[in-house]
Amino acid sequence: MRRLIFLAAVMFIAACTSPVASYYTNDGFIQGTSYHIVYKHKSDIGSTILYQLHRFDTSLSAYMAESTISRVNTNQITETDDTLFLNCVRRALEISEITGGAMDITVSPLVNAWGFGFSKKEHVNQQLIDSLKQFCGYQKLKIDGNRIIKSDPRIQLNANCLAQGQSVDFIAEMFERMGINDYMVEIGGEVRASGVNPSGSLWRIGIDRPIDDTTATLDRQLQGIVALDNKSLSTSGNYHKFFVENGVKYSHTINPATGYPVQSNLLSASIAGPDCITTDALATACMVLGTEAAAAMCDTLPDIDYYFIYSDSTGEFKTVFSKGFEAMILK
Repeated sequence: MRRLIFLAAVMFIAACTSPVASYYTNDGFIQGTSYHIVYKHKSDIGSTILYQLHRFDTSLSAYMAESTISRVNTNQITETDDTLFLNCVRRALEISEITGGAMDITVSPLVNAWGFGFSKKEHVNQQLIDSLKQFCGYQKLKIDGNRIIKSDPRIQLNANCLAQGQSVDFIAEMFERMGINDYMVEIGGEVRASGVNPSGSLWRIGIDRPIDDTTATLDRQLQGIVALDNKSLSTSGNYHKFFVENGVKYSHTINPATGYPVQSNLLSASIAGPDCITTDALATACMVLGTEAAAAMCDTLPDIDYYFIYSDSTGEFKTVFSKGFEAMILK
């Protein structure tokens, strides 16, 4: 009897002293940008998060010479068991098909030529564009099992249009395997949220007003705030990364069809959907397509909603959005 009482007491004390789940916040820099992650758990797992983000970089960071994507670009490898890389390329090819090539992972040479990639801007003319376009185009890249098949060895990949979203999914899916159901993962502006925030409400995410600012030093202004209910949100725009030459603004979004930076009245495209790799890639594609074509495309896609900010003929900001996105906007 005494032993039973003793064991019961031990179990009671253990139950009383077991960790209680709390909200933790981890901030830092990765992939050349910042991250902000909030989650409810019994302990702070910031070191694990950072380790996994660095692990992701060894797969898809083109700034790391030994990453999988860098070794593919330099033709050091034609086969890999790196599932992060393979999944990224497979999804990129799928979304290229969906968007008619508006999102294309093979535009790296063009991005570099315009100075938005990993090298300084070149003297760009039509002859250079035509020469680079010979080895751009998602149809020239295939994945067969673990093999990466290029139709031309000069083909290079730039996963910036969806890898950041994939890294958000990577951390979110790790959380879910750990039983963490209340979280918000934001990396470089790409967001995925689940459950509720510390106030017990849906996670609230701001959409920036697209004001030109290459230095990111101007006071941030919000166009709106949305509540995310187990969704991802990505925004692409041409108001932070651009240059002006001879009075012409050149944005970082390259149209794969022309080889030139996009010239459009669409200033910002926000896409909501189930996973962040998809919303990230679609947001880029929408900036290439322009307001009307992007809206028409998104209207055909299940579980995808959009919010576009564009300028009218007088330069005033206007918005157009899907019914599903309207329901997310906080009044």
